[in-house]
Amino acid sequence: MALSDVVIRNAKPGVKPAKLFDGRGLHLVVTPAGGKLWRLKYRVAGKEKLLSLGTYPSTPLAAARKAADKALESLASGGDPALEKRRAKAKAVAGAGDTFAAIAAEYIAKRKADGDRPYSEATVVKAEWFAQLLNPAIGHMPVAAIQPGDILAALRKLERKGTLESARRCLQFASRVFRYAVATARLTSDPSRDLRGALTAPRVTHHAAILDPVKLGGLLRAMDGYEGDAITRLALQLAPHVFLRPGELRMACWHELDLDAAIWTVPAERTKMRKPHAVPLSRQSLVILHELQGITGGEQGYRGFLFPSLRTRQRPMSDNTLNAALRRLGYAKGEMTAHGFRATASTLLNESGKWTPDAIERALAHGHSDAVRGAYARGQHWEERVAMAEWWSDHLDTLRKGADIVPLRQSARWADNG
Repeated sequence: MALSDVVIRNAKPGVKPAKLFDGRGLHLVVTPAGGKLWRLKYRVAGKEKLLSLGTYPSTPLAAARKAADKALESLASGGDPALEKRRAKAKAVAGAGDTFAAIAAEYIAKRKADGDRPYSEATVVKAEWFAQLLNPAIGHMPVAAIQPGDILAALRKLERKGTLESARRCLQFASRVFRYAVATARLTSDPSRDLRGALTAPRVTHHAAILDPVKLGGLLRAMDGYEGDAITRLALQLAPHVFLRPGELRMACWHELDLDAAIWTVPAERTKMRKPHAVPLSRQSLVILHELQGITGGEQGYRGFLFPSLRTRQRPMSDNTLNAALRRLGYAKGEMTAHGFRATASTLLNESGKWTPDAIERALAHGHSDAVRGAYARGQHWEERVAMAEWWSDHLDTLRKGADIVPLRQSARWADNG
């Protein structure tokens, strides 16, 4: 006879456990302590097994019957309901440990140790920083439970702070972590893929730069007299000579430099174009780097940062350090920025008429918008760039001394003299 809610409610505990059967193996066990437990009895390969289906009244009669039907369907198709339940429980326990923070840390560690595509120290620092930005919102969540809305909520917080580029980069990092979780069988699909177009695109802004040669000379003298941290001063002094983006400069590591050959090779993962970028070092750049080496460098092959943070050498200096130093020297945000050194070099080198546009663009690590022109520029104009680096540093020395400025276009183009 099938059970009813009235029969179940009225069932009283006895000295021994009692079984009340509903049909097809489903029954209720009434324990001496008064507990009422749903069980399903079935056989697999001639062996009798029991499957727990919950307790009454948390699991009412209708829910117990539905769970029994599902288990019997699995049994009919060759499955073992009890074994499947144990596997699901084990997967849930394992999944609880597969949080976004844990998998992000695992992903970073793997990429750092990846022999065929090693992560540089600077790239690891970036990845760790993106993880720190995301972890307060989704770090504690199992990746399998994270929905697109959870990710978007974390990114919206960054947008509200005005850090639109950080939000965009965090989304890219999160996608890499989720795809790694998919590849390691902890996730079925990347939940961030549905967020394309959801973020506010950062507006392209032109960085303030000093383009007047006389004013540039004044800036160079001011930087020489900077009274703050020596590492910051040296970063300021080096920036005008090497044409690098602020992030490429401040995250640089000593092993990227060959001071004997006077070449600095910025790894692909830290450049905007995602290609290795070689920088010829002038005599003046080498003097600055040798002084810096006595402060932050080490023996041959040292992999530390050229410009570490004031708080710890395990991280590079802040992205605001150089701009803050320029403000301290009296240069407003609308007058000069750390990124502006590139615009200064580009403008004055082009105005000189001495160097080919391709060499200047290569020195700035710009891509070619003209595909045909780019195809014929594979030589990177290296010899011209070496000569240009020396000429530019000498020219900066002239401006620093405050000498009379000779109109730049009186010089002949390098290619014509070469």
